[in-house]
Amino acid sequence: MSASIALVDDDRNILSSLSIALIAEGFVTRLYSDGAAALPALIDNPPDLVVCDIKMPNLDGVELLRRLREKSSLPFIFLTSKTDELDEALGFAMGADDYIAKPFSQRLLIARIRALLRRAALAETPEAASDELPETIARGRLSMDPARHRVLWDGRDVALTVTEFMILEALAQRPGIVKTRNQLMDAAYQDDIYVDDRTIDSHIKRLRRKFRDVAPDFNAIDTLYGAGYRFNEE
Repeated sequence: MSASIALVDDDRNILSSLSIALIAEGFVTRLYSDGAAALPALIDNPPDLVVCDIKMPNLDGVELLRRLREKSSLPFIFLTSKTDELDEALGFAMGADDYIAKPFSQRLLIARIRALLRRAALAETPEAASDELPETIARGRLSMDPARHRVLWDGRDVALTVTEFMILEALAQRPGIVKTRNQLMDAAYQDDIYVDDRTIDSHIKRLRRKFRDVAPDFNAIDTLYGAGYRFNEE
């Protein structure tokens, strides 16, 4: 079955051109010209992935993502302009998986869509590659089950996006070992996709916030300034 991509942008030219390009690549598209119209549809009938502009009338992309994350962890890519750095950082803090800066290459966007869909599919259908998946990771109070995309802290569920899961998995696989931002980028963003340091930092902040919602004393992810991050097994 073809993957369903929801496109949310108030620029109808972008909606049209992206839809044509994605359909040509075998995807099914759903188009929305503002966040207010998109939100109920994305919750009631979730697509496989969302590509969303940040600056929109009625309901902007950041607020759309915030409300969507209350109900769903479906893959989410932001479209941003070079002047949207503050909103972009806020978007990552709210749980976006990736972003593409305008003007952008449709070929690059399609490559990132495919990479994110592959990661999401692996998390959702582990039986298809069960022989290749690692066993459950147990590190102190943390338990990670890659086959089921499930994370527990002190036995309590912590809901993570695909990107957040992969960053945490990279850290937890070797507790006490410092992972540079580049190493975490490689773990979370495959297919030679480049993201900058700000992206990883935002995902780490979001990870910490989610764990502290479950356990306010959570401090298992250390920052080593100038070096990177490490998982501190308690």
